[in-house]
Amino acid sequence: MNKKHIIVVAAVSLMLSGCGLYKKYEPQTEIPSDVTGVPNATSAQAPLSWREFFTDPLLQKLIEQVLAGNTDLGSARIAVEKGEASLKAAKLAYLPSFNIAPQGSISSFDYSRAAKVYTLPLQMDWEIEAFGSITNRKRAAQASLLQAQCYEDAVYSNLVSIASQQYALLQVLDRQLEILTQTDALWNASLETQKSLWENGKSYSTAVQQMEASWLDVKTQIVDTKRYIKSIENDLCSLMGVSPRSIERSKWGSYTLSQQMVNGVSAQLLERRPDIRMANHVIEEAYYHMQTARAAFFPTITLSGLVGWTNNGGGAVVNPGSLLLNAIGQLAQPIFAQGKLKANLKITKLTLEDMKRSYVQTVIDAGNEVNEALADYQASVEKQQYYERQVEVLRQAYKGTHELMDNGKAIYLEVLTAQESLLSAQLSEAMNMYDRSEALIALYIALGGGGK
Repeated sequence: MNKKHIIVVAAVSLMLSGCGLYKKYEPQTEIPSDVTGVPNATSAQAPLSWREFFTDPLLQKLIEQVLAGNTDLGSARIAVEKGEASLKAAKLAYLPSFNIAPQGSISSFDYSRAAKVYTLPLQMDWEIEAFGSITNRKRAAQASLLQAQCYEDAVYSNLVSIASQQYALLQVLDRQLEILTQTDALWNASLETQKSLWENGKSYSTAVQQMEASWLDVKTQIVDTKRYIKSIENDLCSLMGVSPRSIERSKWGSYTLSQQMVNGVSAQLLERRPDIRMANHVIEEAYYHMQTARAAFFPTITLSGLVGWTNNGGGAVVNPGSLLLNAIGQLAQPIFAQGKLKANLKITKLTLEDMKRSYVQTVIDAGNEVNEALADYQASVEKQQYYERQVEVLRQAYKGTHELMDNGKAIYLEVLTAQESLLSAQLSEAMNMYDRSEALIALYIALGGGGK
């Protein structure tokens, strides 16, 4: 085999070995059907948009204000713009770069006439795409941009979730405040009754004191509830990026949330989640970094040259200047780089493997969130019937003991117990209603809802 054949065979072998450098990343799309822990989950219908899921106009207005003014979302949008700029720069790497670098000098020897030399060159440098280094850098930049977009979607969904849950909490606090205010009036009436009995010698001063202490406890709960409402309103204002103000809201129960997801949860809906999509793009970026590290073992081809004018042609200074042309082609094949290329390739391979493991964990965590939200929802629904019955029973017990007390047939402790038990049940029932809404919102977000 002559030298010509050897060169051809070597060139063909080099090209074939570099073909894999252009292979595109294949996304991780397989999500185990049992990852949510929910059997017979066959419905794959995409979640409603948040405007369809949250039908309360005041809540819709609040969410829009949060999305418009939140600083975290603004930062996420800036990150997307940075990613777009980086991708644009990576795409332009296919093109040559041009620089104009004028030079001039003045020199004189032994008081002779000064020689004025100038050069006006336009320089060009061009890295030729030969083994995928530029393509893989561009694809890595694109994967990085997609991560930034997924992060923006994640912030967007998170804000929708927080705003809606805080809004629901305000509504249930309003409901609890209404219960406490009504209780305040009822217990005040009971206190007045006990005072009348004491004045008529039918009760003891300790009964009046116990009644008053119980009534004052309701007063403190009213103050605490109002303070909690103000705190939630301040949190929402901070979320919107505005100064503290009152949050307009509808009465609890005025609007209901869609429950279509409760009837069928498909694991495939998890693919819509921003964190899972972002984890996929993290693997994609790591994959292209590995391909770039592999490409570093292959030759790089660069072309450079310049065109311009100079008045120094071969040592003689003449005016006007003459045309200057220069072109250079260079092929550089790494031979020994102190083990840096191998180390870098190994690091990128390990990073890719680590990102694949992180992706699996992200999917598992997402399935657990769905399972937890669904379990919370089902538990709150199941408890609701018990709370309703408990409140009704305790209301009748309170009414009965109060009538017995009025007739001197029940002691004040029985009335106190009935009063406090009824209040506790009413407040718990209201909080359970919030727990149900919170779980439904969490399930909606966990299944990829709340996005743009």
